[in-house]
Amino acid sequence: MPPSSFDTLATTTSLRGAVGHNEAHELRRRCENGDIHIDRLQLEKRLLRKVDMRMSILVVLYILNFSCIPVYTKRCQNSSARLQGFQQDLHLQGQQYSTVLSILFVGYIIMQVPSNMFLNWFGRPSIHIPSCVVIWGTISILIGFYIGVLLARFFLGIVESAFFPGALFTISCWYKRDEIGLRTSILDCGSLISNGFGALAASGILSGMQGKLGHSAWRQTPGRWLFYIEGSITIFVALCAMLILPDFPHNTRWLTPEERQFAVLRLQEDVAKDSANTEETTHLSPLRGLWLALTDWKMWWFTIAATLQLLSQSFYIFFPTLSATMGFDTTISLLLCAPPWICATFIVFSISRYSDHTKRRFIFIFVTETISIIGFIISMCTMNTVARYLSLFLMIQSYAGLVVFYTWMSNTFPWSPAKRAVCLAFMNSISQLGNVCGSYVWPSTWGPSYRYSYAICVASTALFIIMCWVMSMHLTTLNKKMAKEEEERGVLTPGFRYLV
Repeated sequence: MPPSSFDTLATTTSLRGAVGHNEAHELRRRCENGDIHIDRLQLEKRLLRKVDMRMSILVVLYILNFSCIPVYTKRCQNSSARLQGFQQDLHLQGQQYSTVLSILFVGYIIMQVPSNMFLNWFGRPSIHIPSCVVIWGTISILIGFYIGVLLARFFLGIVESAFFPGALFTISCWYKRDEIGLRTSILDCGSLISNGFGALAASGILSGMQGKLGHSAWRQTPGRWLFYIEGSITIFVALCAMLILPDFPHNTRWLTPEERQFAVLRLQEDVAKDSANTEETTHLSPLRGLWLALTDWKMWWFTIAATLQLLSQSFYIFFPTLSATMGFDTTISLLLCAPPWICATFIVFSISRYSDHTKRRFIFIFVTETISIIGFIISMCTMNTVARYLSLFLMIQSYAGLVVFYTWMSNTFPWSPAKRAVCLAFMNSISQLGNVCGSYVWPSTWGPSYRYSYAICVASTALFIIMCWVMSMHLTTLNKKMAKEEEERGVLTPGFRYLV
């Protein structure tokens, strides 16, 4: 799951290029003097309503991203196909199946930052993001043997890397910082829903299309139904998204000129009123931001913790396989995958919102990760059907901790935007190594109990909690130090504090 906000970065790059300081000042003067004869509140509501409706296509693409293709659910889709003979039909031996899963992350890791840089330069999210979706949808239809699968998934990782950071970047170019949290959580919840949706779709295709026209339901060549049908749906929706998805505020054609000006102005006001150092925010070079990020030990600490967290969540790559250990047939096993993900969606949304409301992070991470450890231990200790199914609901609570954790990472690097952009991209990219390692944690030889796999998840989750606790103690110490300095200077209004 990749990281969160690029709002200030977007404002200081794409938006400043379109509306400079003088023009922004003129727009602000016109608003204050009443020269723009539309009530500001009404204009803002109308603008957000328009943007929200069109941004919703990102949720649909994210669902298809998980349930049909790349990073995450081509993994889950391969796991669904594994139940229907994927591994046997391709004659995969030893660690070849795990390699098929992990190879996708190579392209995904190396291309996230370059893709977002290109998107910022190109300035057309409505073309860039859907085009990448069309490409990965096409690739997903055209593969069908081991070397072909490896090559295709490597390139799938490259084109898929454009989606999540690109979606976050696009969102941050439209919404103020106090508006981004809700939209990002909805996007993340869409990915959780899609995990259940992908299993439901796969169960229908695998059970209903097996042997039709002489083709297996799963196989990754033209006419192999699982990837053919889901890939085709993805391509169709991506083409529609080209007409729906907005670009940036200054160049979106379906807004009136007044709405475009106001969309730019409100973001510039949001940055100006809350920035601790406007000069630094505006003029810090990317290379300087890179250096500041690389020399901040907190970024490395968060990166290692995020890697452990993704390793502990490797169970969801093999979720249909774990469901199948309860002894049901393929269709029932896939259908049973949906309820845990749907439950997780509501919990993630509720906990992330409550965490924002209380301005607390670590306690929510600790509680949700502890619940997931209980789920792992249950699965390690019993093969009882009811107990193992309950454990799936418990272990999936770690997703709520992950959402809060990524929010916490963003909160911990408030200045400057150039540094925060590097930190978030670096942490999200490198932490994907946890997914790469996780692909090898669930070999079929450890099944059906997968006790060793669950033990690895317990250990990595425990280390993740410990690292988060250490960081919370450090940030608490910094907060006390800042409070003491303000008291000595006689400052009455508290300044910046880290969220812990």
